[in-house]
Amino acid sequence: MSGPMSERIERTGKAPATYTAFGLAAEAESLPAGLHVVATPIGNLRDVTFRALATLAAADAVLAEDTRVTRTLLMHYGITTPLVAYHEHSNAAVRERMVERMKAGEALALVSDAGTPLVSDPGFKLVQAAIEAGIPVTPIPGPSAVMTAIVAAGLPTDRFFFEGFLPHKGGPRRARLEALAAIPGTLVLFESPHRLPEMLEDAAGILGAERPAAVARELTKLYETIRRGTLGSLAGTFAAEGAPKGEVVVVIGTAPEAAPTEADDVALDAAIRGALARHSLKDAATLVAEETGRQRRAVYARALVLAREGEGGEDAT
Repeated sequence: MSGPMSERIERTGKAPATYTAFGLAAEAESLPAGLHVVATPIGNLRDVTFRALATLAAADAVLAEDTRVTRTLLMHYGITTPLVAYHEHSNAAVRERMVERMKAGEALALVSDAGTPLVSDPGFKLVQAAIEAGIPVTPIPGPSAVMTAIVAAGLPTDRFFFEGFLPHKGGPRRARLEALAAIPGTLVLFESPHRLPEMLEDAAGILGAERPAAVARELTKLYETIRRGTLGSLAGTFAAEGAPKGEVVVVIGTAPEAAPTEADDVALDAAIRGALARHSLKDAATLVAEETGRQRRAVYARALVLAREGEGGEDAT
C-alpha cells in the first residue's frame, strides 16, 4: 500500500476513519483527546453536519443514550465507531472510566438520542466531570428541537425560556405553570403526546386562554405538523381530537398586553414627573420604561409633552 493512507497508518498505527455521505466516501481527520459533544438529527437523518459525521467517525467511541437509536444513524453513514451506553442511570463510576479514557488520550463523542446533547438530557454530568478533570470539551453544533420549534411557531424569539418537561401529575404541573406565568418571554416545553390535552387545558386556565401558542409534532419527519392558535383554542382542539402521536414541542407566546387604563396613565404621568425632577428627559424616559414595562418610545413621547407643559410650552430637550 502506498500514498497518503499508508503514510497515515504508519504515523498513527491505524487506518484513517471514514464515513459515507451522498454516496461518496470521505476520510475523517483524527481528533484531539477530549469530550466532543455532537448534535445529531431530531428525525430526518439528512439533518446532520459534515463536521458531526467526521467527529463520530474519528472518535474512539460514541457515548449514546440508546445505542440502538444511534446505531441506526451510524450505519446510515457507514460509520463503524464502537458504541458505549451512557444514559441517566449511568453512575459516577461510569463517568470516572470515561474520564480515565480521555486522560489516556482518547477522543470520546457524546450524543443524545436526537438533537443537541445536554438539552433535557443527562449528559451534563459527564461534561462537568470532564471540565473538573481539565479535559477539553468541544461542542459540535447542529439540530435542536427547541430552536426548530421556535422558528416555526411564529411567536416572539427575542427572549425565551426552555422549561423541558412539566411534572407528570396535575397538581405539581399546575403549580409549575403558575411559576412560569411570571416569566416575561416565550415559553418552550416538551410534552408527551398522551399528556398533551390535559397540559394544554391547565396552561389555558393558568396562563390565560388568549395567550398565543403552537404545538409542533414530529418535527423534520414525514408527518410534521404545527398547530397554531391560542392556548384556549388548542386545548379545545386536542380535547376533541385526543392525544396525538409522535414527539411534541409546545411553544407559548407572551400574554397579550392589556390596554392601559386611566389609572395607569395617571400613575405613568406621576412616575415621569418624578423622574424628570432628577434626570434628563432621555434618562427619565429610560428609567420609567424599565420600571413600568412600557415601551420606551411611548414613555419618551409622554415625557416630552409633560416637560413642555412644565416649562410653559418651551422646548425641553
